[in-house]
Amino acid sequence: MPKLGVSPTTSDSNEHSVAPLRGLRRALFVLLTLLPKNAMSRAMGRFTSMRLPGPIQRAEIRLFAALAGVAIEEARDDVADFASLQQFFTRALRPGARPLEGDYKTLVSPCDGAWGESGAIESGTMMQVKGRAYRVADLLCDEDLAAAYEGGCYATFYLSPRDYHRFHTPTAGRITRVEYVPGALWPVNSIGLLGVDGLFAQNERLCAYLELGHGALELGPGALEPGPGALDFSPGEGAGAQSGDSGPVSSPGIAMIAVGATMVGSVRLTFDEMRTNVANGSPERRDFAANAPTFARGEEWGTFEFGSTIVMLTPPGEIELDSRATGTALRLGEAIGSVCR
Repeated sequence: MPKLGVSPTTSDSNEHSVAPLRGLRRALFVLLTLLPKNAMSRAMGRFTSMRLPGPIQRAEIRLFAALAGVAIEEARDDVADFASLQQFFTRALRPGARPLEGDYKTLVSPCDGAWGESGAIESGTMMQVKGRAYRVADLLCDEDLAAAYEGGCYATFYLSPRDYHRFHTPTAGRITRVEYVPGALWPVNSIGLLGVDGLFAQNERLCAYLELGHGALELGPGALEPGPGALDFSPGEGAGAQSGDSGPVSSPGIAMIAVGATMVGSVRLTFDEMRTNVANGSPERRDFAANAPTFARGEEWGTFEFGSTIVMLTPPGEIELDSRATGTALRLGEAIGSVCR
């Protein structure tokens, strides 16, 4: 059983099942077990943050965009305005590039990317890939917290190098807690998914918990800042409350886990200095209590420095998730379910 706040392994151990891998993919996996993936990823972060002379920098960015299939025209800033390739990776989008579908009760995709496994949380487990389950408690590093999601839903979203690298809230609320869990940095492609048991519970990650409020808080014109609206976080009827002597039952909210991967320099937050892939990093936790930052639906809360993965967990009775087939493309702001509160 992993210790609180620590992944089941925090080293580059090769003690993982490789049975599903064959041929070249198995050879690549074995090679990865020998490489210092975390150090390599930090080096990649430093390399992509290097500032090159203007013409060379613009050429580098345009070459990357062409090879990866990035839609440059969606970027808010011109190619000449980016001082490094890393700045281009973490680019902002022009206003209106990702309109939010539905109304305040519509759950929206928190990022660009593609659907991974999704469905119901049963017996404390979720699916990594078809036929391979992993434990919610291992992902969250908290047995009691994991139990609160039993009977709820989960969804996995993969970001590729061509995608918009910032991630946003799927609905309005406040982030009451965030935790940094150090660990390994396996790739989240087929090599990692098939070769590493509990991949998302092995890799470094940031776990944030979004408490849902009653009411509406939408983004204003231009989808950059919260517009008019208000959220009430007092106990109410419906999910998260019950009648009787015990009073209201506290809900952990939507768990949003931003998972790092090989060659992802770091995962960063917009509202706190906490980040992943810190050399000799140790577990960190912030409980914001009365100072919890409030977010409108679709508001930015973090950034990947290169593509990776979001795993979202919802408590039972609070969210209805419209799951899609694995590999289905999706865009930030696209409707993926509804809020029941």
